[in-house]
Amino acid sequence: MHNILDLTARQVVSAFTTKELSPVDYMQALIARVEASEPWVQALWLFRPEMALEMARASEARYLRGAPLGPLDGMPVTVKELIATKGDPVPTGTAALPLDPAREDAPTVARLREDGAIIFAKTTCPDFGMLSSGLSSFHELSRNPWDLSQNPGGSSAGAAAAGAAGYGPLHVGTDIGGSVRLPAGWTGLFGLKPSFGRVPIDPYYTGRVAGPMTPTVDDAALIMHSITRPDWRDATALAYERLDWDVGPTNVQGLKIGLMMDAGCGLPVDPDVREAVAKAAMTFEENGATIIPIGPVLTRPMLDGLDRAWRARFWGLMQKLPAQAQDRILPYIRQWAASAAMLSPIEVADGYEQIYAMKRATNGALQRIDFILSPVNPKRSFAADWASPTNDPTRPFEHIAFTVPWNMGEQPAASIHCGMSSTGIPIGLQIVGHRHDDLGVMRLSRAYEEWRGPITNWPRHER
Repeated sequence: MHNILDLTARQVVSAFTTKELSPVDYMQALIARVEASEPWVQALWLFRPEMALEMARASEARYLRGAPLGPLDGMPVTVKELIATKGDPVPTGTAALPLDPAREDAPTVARLREDGAIIFAKTTCPDFGMLSSGLSSFHELSRNPWDLSQNPGGSSAGAAAAGAAGYGPLHVGTDIGGSVRLPAGWTGLFGLKPSFGRVPIDPYYTGRVAGPMTPTVDDAALIMHSITRPDWRDATALAYERLDWDVGPTNVQGLKIGLMMDAGCGLPVDPDVREAVAKAAMTFEENGATIIPIGPVLTRPMLDGLDRAWRARFWGLMQKLPAQAQDRILPYIRQWAASAAMLSPIEVADGYEQIYAMKRATNGALQRIDFILSPVNPKRSFAADWASPTNDPTRPFEHIAFTVPWNMGEQPAASIHCGMSSTGIPIGLQIVGHRHDDLGVMRLSRAYEEWRGPITNWPRHER
């Protein structure tokens, strides 16, 4: 068998089942890679190799008895640090919070454990998950494995860095404005933001979802079987559907696909990004789809209104902390939130109303077309130690104009690798579907992945 760490998740589980591969051997190989790479990549928190090996031995014994726990038995998985794991602190990326142990597993973790997955580490995120960056006041600086001087994006920064660095194929992040898709785009992974409520989460909030970040679409499909199962703690969850996530590529013949190259506001699209996304759209056209150029869904008042609402919410949360704790928050985040002290209640309420304006705009954009293609990130890349592509707390959301509308509109949206920039960083193509058509987005992603071919040059930093 060739390098076992190059196998897809489904291939690994199949090899466990046929006893061609032991969960212990796989975990040992993975631990060796992490230990060789992590000093440079800094993707993980609570990496516990001895515990992981103990769990792998228990999994091996179950396979030998022919009684695996579930479809992920023995499979290593990481989850984003702010997804609670019982008994572990949940610092949410900041040095400001006490390190109190979580009383129970979050829904995503509970479902993974039920199916036998081994959560061998958690992945880093910036303070309160409020940045598209690997910069944090609590964690080490996470870097982009494709170029360690560059940012992996965020807020699922560690998940993206871990996936690109080859720390196994299965990683779970969260996304409220692009936090799965943005870092997936900058690191070459497939990242799925499911329809709002498809994956139960706790705590829940408007637009917030959990989703897979994986090297291939099929890797994501495998984990979606587990994490979509119901959990009563999410009062916003969709009614559970036993969907067949193991989708093949769709036939795009006759599909009407919108191409959105202008986000309506925010940062301009870099030429490298525009060219790669246009080329990807041409591939859909060559395979029988009709590509229809469409205008943006987002407006400046929508983005600025959401910014005001989020600033006010965070400012309120921050005021509940002791003064010394507030001083430990990343200065960029603190400066961003502090301006909310000057907002009037009317300004905050109007900002929150912009969520509903986005819902209407996104729903309207998908009328009479089947899917929408766009860039994920307007910028090619940015420095590892920057808080955002602008590095300016007065302009914090200029880079999320292509992604955040679909959080507020609740549509499924994915990022898939569609080219490389002149800076040597991957470029993400966003694929957006109608609300609840998660399988449609997966099928279209599989089709593009098949046309594009596999990624064979993943970066490795083993020394």
